[in-house]
Amino acid sequence: MDIILQLAQELNLKKEQIEKTVALLDEGNTVPFIARYRKEVTGSLDDTVLRTLSERLDYLRSLDKRREEVYSAILAQEKMTPEIEAALSAAKILTEIEDIYRPFKQKRRTRASVARERGLEPLAQMLIEQKTKYDRTLPELASDFIDEEKGVATAEDALAGACDIIAEDISDNAEYRKEVRRLTYRDGILKTVGTKDETADSVYSMYCDRSERVNRIPDHRILAINRGEKEEFLRVSIVTEGDAPTAYLTSKVITNDRSPAKEYLTATVLDAYTRLIAPSIENEIRTQLFDRASEGAISNFSVNLRHLLMGAPLKNYTVMGYDPGYRTGCKLAVVDETGRVLDTAVIYPTKPQERIADSKRVVKNLVKKYDIGAIAIGNGTASKESEIFIADTLAELSAENVHCKYIVVSEAGASVYSASKLGAEEFPDFDVTQRSAVSIARRLQDPLAELVKIDPKSIGVGQYQHDMKEARLDEALTGVVEDCVNAVGVDVNTASYSLLSYIAGINAASAKNIVKYREENGAFTSRAQIKKVPRIGAKAFEQCAGFLRIPGGKDILDNTGVHPESYDAAKALLAHFGYTSADVKNGALTELRAKAEAMGLSALAEQLGIGIPTLSDIIAELEKPGRDIRDGLPKPQLRSDILGMEDLAPGMVLTGVVRNVIDFGAFVDIGVHQDGLVHISQLGSKFVKHPSEVLAVGDVVEVKVLDVDVKKKRIALTMKK
Repeated sequence: MDIILQLAQELNLKKEQIEKTVALLDEGNTVPFIARYRKEVTGSLDDTVLRTLSERLDYLRSLDKRREEVYSAILAQEKMTPEIEAALSAAKILTEIEDIYRPFKQKRRTRASVARERGLEPLAQMLIEQKTKYDRTLPELASDFIDEEKGVATAEDALAGACDIIAEDISDNAEYRKEVRRLTYRDGILKTVGTKDETADSVYSMYCDRSERVNRIPDHRILAINRGEKEEFLRVSIVTEGDAPTAYLTSKVITNDRSPAKEYLTATVLDAYTRLIAPSIENEIRTQLFDRASEGAISNFSVNLRHLLMGAPLKNYTVMGYDPGYRTGCKLAVVDETGRVLDTAVIYPTKPQERIADSKRVVKNLVKKYDIGAIAIGNGTASKESEIFIADTLAELSAENVHCKYIVVSEAGASVYSASKLGAEEFPDFDVTQRSAVSIARRLQDPLAELVKIDPKSIGVGQYQHDMKEARLDEALTGVVEDCVNAVGVDVNTASYSLLSYIAGINAASAKNIVKYREENGAFTSRAQIKKVPRIGAKAFEQCAGFLRIPGGKDILDNTGVHPESYDAAKALLAHFGYTSADVKNGALTELRAKAEAMGLSALAEQLGIGIPTLSDIIAELEKPGRDIRDGLPKPQLRSDILGMEDLAPGMVLTGVVRNVIDFGAFVDIGVHQDGLVHISQLGSKFVKHPSEVLAVGDVVEVKVLDVDVKKKRIALTMKK
């Protein structure tokens, strides 16, 4: 198989483009580095395409490896033929390779293997020959194979054994299996039946007695059905309408309708299908459906995670993190603009103590003392009561001309972080709820920097994430986090080792070494200094340098996305138009791009010895050194009022924030502690194939209330005008 050609066809890219990109990957370059600093080589492929390319490259290479293993195994048995070799060469998926290898595998003891041991293969061959006329009747011919010592007591036993051999041969035929698989996928019906009385009252009630075409069932229902089966609420099967599979097998196996063997072979075909092929194909198709659904869910999860991580930070705010609770109280943590913890406290405004006056006094004092601009309230237990309490307190502060707002923040994963080894290392003297309060505050200030400390599966923007292949999910989500962290860049002097470990070329060990080095030697003053850190060799420095920022360093370029390998070109560019480093620092290069374009980017790039994409990126960085690509996004929606679910009524129009996008719609936070669902049919007047086409996590949207069910805590919303 020509892997390069196949990748070019699949990704609709030029073969030369694929060859050069694969070479970069094979040299040990990371996806973020290639995407950002090797645009001339790849043709400006972005990180999403590069990751897809890398994953498919790994799959196709492993496929080729398996192809070679199967070829060698068949060759060792001295059973290789030109037909088998051609079939192996043409196989495009692992299932096809395994189908070819199936007859040559060492099998466990089967009815057919027992029949072969009893010497019944010649009889099977007689039946397969399908002569119009034999010199004796088939039972008479079969009587020649009676051998009580071998367990063949009668002619019927001999014929049954011969048919078992034929049935297994039919089942092992790669061509037959491929076509039966296709027919089953085309005509199959996935049936689900409830297995318990309580199934009817469970979340699986809609699947109690349901039939759906295999080739039309949506991914989210596949995952729901699999979970219901795993939890033993459902029994699942695939049945095929009509007799297409057996008709196909019969047409292939029975070649002489006038042969006395037809009677036996007809029954054998049915046995081969029902006993051997159908159960196996059912398992294969269900695995195929699961793999497809998983990949779809992982893709959706990845998109949601990317939007969540790339949410706009709330900069220049001192924030109070508020972790709600009942019996143990509500934990408070005040963090400054850089995320440093200034103060902590515990208040008891909720049941059972309801010390509201004391709690208000504590909050007011903290707001005034630290000039707190925003309070981030976790959306967990006691969140509603806490929001009411904070809204009342802020109203009283407003009357005193002290202004502060609040926002309810998803605390998904905060408890995971606070109970983790990392949380304990960061705040050894805090209990888990105090750490949660800090995390809640920081995730409002900088979602990316805080959420990287948490396993992406625990962040709460996925669908059926616990039902997928964990390794594949981890790989995909880790890739998303890496892309986001490197797209933004990090301040090497303030970043946690968790954040640093996602930078291209840096692993957990070298990230800890960076933190240790700056603790022992003081802040980094130049990127070149990073080379002194243990485990940061030449290759690692090449990969990471462009993504590490040093605000206030010796060289202004160290606080930009310009890679050190391009510093000479950047300085030559400045000199060409009469600019200095001081002009970069002072933001005086607003006309740089216009001047460069007037000269001609192509001519200028050639003069500087770089490509046009690199030149364009350098200009963008010089015009806005230290820029954060998230600054142009909508800011978090801070509030001072409060709205309850019981206040909602059909027809109300509200502004909300998209919290999760799934296959059948999107959940929108409208500020009532229960996200509303905008079903895919309510996203607009035009047909939408998937909600991610029109919505992303973090989007601020206008919605109208369709229906409210307070008892079931369900809110139906629409975005139709």
